[in-house]
Amino acid sequence: MRVVAGLGNPGIEYRETRHNVGFVLVDMLAQEWKLDFKPKYQGLFAETVWEEERVFLLKPQTYMNLSGRAVKELLGFYKVPMANFLVIHDDMDLPVGRIRLRQRGSSGGHNGIRSVIAETGTEEFWRLKVGIGRPPAAWDPARFVLAPFGADEIKSLEEALGRAVAAVKLWLRGESSTAMNLYNR
Repeated sequence: MRVVAGLGNPGIEYRETRHNVGFVLVDMLAQEWKLDFKPKYQGLFAETVWEEERVFLLKPQTYMNLSGRAVKELLGFYKVPMANFLVIHDDMDLPVGRIRLRQRGSSGGHNGIRSVIAETGTEEFWRLKVGIGRPPAAWDPARFVLAPFGADEIKSLEEALGRAVAAVKLWLRGESSTAMNLYNR
């Protein structure tokens, strides 16, 4: 049993923002697997069996800064070990087009990850970071993450999301080392 949670903010006004790449990636998996989300665990939840592995997808609807509440509720209900949990989120320290899979770490200043750490009591969980780039010097970072990607960034983003889907599938198969070797560049 494995859980893949994509972080983002609910609502149409946030749908195409940098902060919602976690939702976008989970939606891509759900679309490929022909899954529908239903409200559950303070989020939107879907489940399937993929390659003989029971997989839960979660998009917390608590807003980014409280994402950990939904994660804790789902992980607790199914008693999922932290080693079987992957969170997908945006990362300003990676340029658009880059992804990075990591097994543990601090929040790195990301409020959604900070919430997951606070609610679960550990930094020992998998995360897939999707690069969104750094804001221009005159921009407030909070404003930047809530802005859409530029037209010049879309192709790099789409390629990164394709690699991210492949990395998630490798992680689901228990091939995280292979995923990191292939995609952490």
